[in-house]
Amino acid sequence: MNKNPIGKTDLSVTPIGFGSGPIGYLGTEQGRVTRILNELLDLGVNVIDTAECYPGSEAAIAAAVGHRRKEYVLVTKCGHKVNGASGKEWSGQLISETVDRSLRQLQTDVIDVVLLHSCDLETLRKEEALAALVRAQEAGKVRFVGYSGDNEAAAHAAEHPEISVIMTSVNICDHASIDQVLPRASKAGAGVLVKRPLANAAWRAPSQQAGIYMEYSRTYHDRLSRMGLTPADLGFEGPADRVWPEIALRFTLSQPGVSTAIIGTTNPERIRQNIAAVEKGPLPKEVVARIRDAFRKAESTSGQRWTGQT
Repeated sequence: MNKNPIGKTDLSVTPIGFGSGPIGYLGTEQGRVTRILNELLDLGVNVIDTAECYPGSEAAIAAAVGHRRKEYVLVTKCGHKVNGASGKEWSGQLISETVDRSLRQLQTDVIDVVLLHSCDLETLRKEEALAALVRAQEAGKVRFVGYSGDNEAAAHAAEHPEISVIMTSVNICDHASIDQVLPRASKAGAGVLVKRPLANAAWRAPSQQAGIYMEYSRTYHDRLSRMGLTPADLGFEGPADRVWPEIALRFTLSQPGVSTAIIGTTNPERIRQNIAAVEKGPLPKEVVARIRDAFRKAESTSGQRWTGQT
């Protein structure tokens, strides 16, 4: 796969990366994590995203591919009071402590990107948390600092001079950041990592999802139902569970400024399918336009503003 620059950083990343939320929240056993991550690196994918609040994921990643640390860009997140951290959420003390803990758990001397994990706009504007991350950067513990989130907070973060990387939601059921965040990030030179690029498998009923994802997927499922699109409407044929992931991923990667799409999975076969989808390139412009139009119409008739899912 070709690699894309992440904004004004010196990092280059593959169009898709691995998100470790599912291996943490679904309690994936270590042997399976090790197989998945090593196969992922063998296939050329070079981004691994995690967070201290994904239970056990940082340690699992280190155990699986710590010996291959030079082969991937490592991203983690902080800010929440978990794992016995002292200090208040988003305090400088907690951020500093969390960075040090993540370094230990990930068994690395430096983390490529650390993101503030979806704090609200008011917290972001106080800058205590961001200042602590910048201090960690100045100390050589973190290479680049950023923000993970959506809506007004992400739009604000995208323009902040200290922030080099934004992670935000962009998918067939979540267009807010396409209009609000991506243009600002592009103008400021901030790189964009996309979370939820497969829209939490919105084409499946929530009852078909595993664990916490049963409720987590409901908003997108409802939106896609209202949008009234089928793969056939977009010129695709085949089983929904095979075709929709390709449509969703290629839609996300069609958006200007997106460096990589972070996909969480516990199934190695999904990784190969996603790579095959990436190799087909962006969706045709008319297909992107049809999805955008269906979103706008469904949002209008819903009577609600479809904000980014936080």
